[in-house]
Amino acid sequence: MTMLALDVYSSASRGFRKPAVTRTGLHRLFAAAIVSDQFRTTLLREPEEALANGYLGQTFPLTDQERKIIKTIRAENLTDFAQKVNQALKNS
Repeated sequence: MTMLALDVYSSASRGFRKPAVTRTGLHRLFAAAIVSDQFRTTLLREPEEALANGYLGQTFPLTDQERKIIKTIRAENLTDFAQKVNQALKNS
């Protein structure tokens, strides 16, 4: 008889956790853009303003590189914006 063992431990519990700035900054930025039409519009049209104002009084803990990328990207929609951010991060 063969038994199947299921590994139920998350990668975070094994010490593979990403640094908090990398993990939460961009995730929070995109989460805010998904749930708020107003924030999304500001992010797409005036990314510097969106970063400066944050969302619901909270700013985004981003690296200098992430901030620079976000400020320079121009996109018509959030999907395009996310793809461009992803590509820029891969190329840097």
